[in-house]
Amino acid sequence: MDEQFDLRPLLDYIDPASCSYAEWAQVGMALKHEGYSVSDWDQWSQRDGDRYHAGECERKWRTFKEAAGSVVTGATITQMAKNAGWQPASHDDEILDWDSALEVDDLDRGYRLIDTDYIKGTKLQEPKNWNPVDQIKRFVQALYKPEDYINYVTQAYPKEEKNGTTKWVPSGNGVYTRTAGDLLKALDSCKGDISMVFGDPNPQAGAWMRINPLDGDGIKNANVAKFEYALVESDSLELERQNELFRKLKLPIATLTYSAGKSLHALVKIDAKNKYEYQERVQYLYTVLNQNGIEIDTQDKNPSRLSRLPGFERNGDKQFLVDSNIGLEDWASWKDYIEDLNDNLPDIENLNDLFDKPIHLAPELIHGILRLGHKMLFAAPSKAGKSFGLMQLAIAIAEGTTWNGFQCEQGRVLYVNLEIDPNSAKKRLVDIYKAMGINHNNIKNIDMWNLRGKTTPMDKLTPKLIRRAQDGHYSAIIIDPIYKVLTGDENSASDMAKFVNQFDKIATELGSSVIYAHHFSKGAQGGKSSMERSSGSGVFSRDPDSILTATPLPVDENLRTTHVIDEECHFIAGEIAKYNPDHQVPEADMMNTRKMDDHLMSAFVDLPNKQVLLQQIAKKRQQVKEQAALHTAWRLEGTLREFPSFRPISYWFKYPVYEVDHKLDTVAIENPLEAQKQKWKTGVQNANQSKHDKTQSDLEEAFNILNDGSDSVAATQMAAYLEVKRTAIYYRVKQNPNYEIVDGNVTKKK
Repeated sequence: MDEQFDLRPLLDYIDPASCSYAEWAQVGMALKHEGYSVSDWDQWSQRDGDRYHAGECERKWRTFKEAAGSVVTGATITQMAKNAGWQPASHDDEILDWDSALEVDDLDRGYRLIDTDYIKGTKLQEPKNWNPVDQIKRFVQALYKPEDYINYVTQAYPKEEKNGTTKWVPSGNGVYTRTAGDLLKALDSCKGDISMVFGDPNPQAGAWMRINPLDGDGIKNANVAKFEYALVESDSLELERQNELFRKLKLPIATLTYSAGKSLHALVKIDAKNKYEYQERVQYLYTVLNQNGIEIDTQDKNPSRLSRLPGFERNGDKQFLVDSNIGLEDWASWKDYIEDLNDNLPDIENLNDLFDKPIHLAPELIHGILRLGHKMLFAAPSKAGKSFGLMQLAIAIAEGTTWNGFQCEQGRVLYVNLEIDPNSAKKRLVDIYKAMGINHNNIKNIDMWNLRGKTTPMDKLTPKLIRRAQDGHYSAIIIDPIYKVLTGDENSASDMAKFVNQFDKIATELGSSVIYAHHFSKGAQGGKSSMERSSGSGVFSRDPDSILTATPLPVDENLRTTHVIDEECHFIAGEIAKYNPDHQVPEADMMNTRKMDDHLMSAFVDLPNKQVLLQQIAKKRQQVKEQAALHTAWRLEGTLREFPSFRPISYWFKYPVYEVDHKLDTVAIENPLEAQKQKWKTGVQNANQSKHDKTQSDLEEAFNILNDGSDSVAATQMAAYLEVKRTAIYYRVKQNPNYEIVDGNVTKKK
């Protein structure tokens, strides 16, 4: 089971009664794949009382087998939960337990909106006419519906604090089987004497009420029926400053109560659908408050927390309702307000001096392709060697060499490896260095973050990546491949806009170029522009500053033969140069294996161990030919925002490197749609020709049968024989070079 993310809370969002049988089974398969138990599936299935059958889950569980290509993972449950309204937590990597220590996460972004140095405070207005019944009624009516079960506690006991003082704390469970409506009716009948409703209150202790409606069976977190409010209180600020800060932040406060102590108790509207969403929102709320100078008592995060009940006295002071329904209307409005204030956007800039100052563009990282701090998408079909190409690019940047003919500025690279086994990835780098024929003098410029099997959605990965990379001074961050961290629907523009915004965050925070790999959409690519070939939403074709696409080229038998000969001849030339550098091979002989054999024998004629060397070369030569027969041809094209278009680059993928070959420039990218259209056109032409040939053959046959030796047949007679109109005979004769019509008769031309 994944220790970093628990799928079971997500099942609360998925109603088994609304699932088809296939969806129900997929949930089970996903749970089994991720290491959960059959009891987790069974417990969830029991929520569908009409279709649940005891033992069915266990029987079905035993039949689940994982076949290649048909594995159902936890992503299925995640997507089903998203479709039902679940959203990943924005400020915590996992759902907090009620007893967990709450940590304010300000690594991703800050929420400092108010300078507390300028907060003077807003004075509290104590009620002029003290009316306990009115205080309690206004409090209850602001929070609960008449049918809601509530819990209040009026009993207390003294508890000695470490500093020697005595504090009165709640005693017992109080009353929890009464509804808000019952309490309001009792208050209306008590004639102003609250002791008739609550018993004789303790004037030293005051009274309390649970902040959320309960189920009438208890007072614990598990008994909370609705997750509507969160308690906010702070003992670290003066009361007046608390009052002003709560209002300045426009908190959606249902009730604001003076506790007759050091704090105000604000019940903030949370409006959560379940406890997990409640925890997320409380975490967000506390993050904002802490970053704006309000140190929150984190023990108040429980939904069954007690808050001070107005209308009672405590140590000679009155617990009273300061205000109700203040700030913004609801949680959604308040969060939007906070996010808008905290957008971190730059100021609007006037361009009056546009022509007075030089404009300094970001330096080029890949000359003619990509600037430092910009984004590049490298797209190609699956299994096209994208990872090899990006590793070759990482080496080119680290060493300051060229990549596919483009010069790279030397810099440090972080390669985020999401897919390949760590040792396999390292081995690939070694092989690429060797195949490129360059020294690894600057391998120290490459860092690798191996996340295979440990990936999280991109919105979770981004702050962690920024945190780890901020001191690396990287010129480029390469993320390979992005489907491993994809969040949302790939075909949804809004989901993908949020996804690619994470790359903007990385580029902006680190000042690095972000380069990422993606796959082509399904189907033929020849008829599409390079921008349109990436899979998913059009966002992928609009967001990057540079888009490079690698499209396969068709390799026919002649091209393959030529390529194999070319590789074979270059291999022989390399062996000659290795053992006899003085022997010169003319360029004209480099595509003729017979002449290259002559050069080989001539160059090796005086070498010791000649036969042994030639045998070794022959074995390697055969391997070169076999490998060349497997090479694939590609066309690299670009869509660039900052640079003019470049002439497409043709290359062979010679495992494990790309090698530019301009001899491929004349090969056209195969367009199956155009080929199919041409095939149809040819078929129509052939069909028409066949029809034409048949009509002419019928004309010849009719003439020969009806001809009485005079070499002339009446057109009407031939029309009757062929069962066609007379005009058709005229048309057919016109199309036939051997016949003509004279005075209404078909005659043979002399």
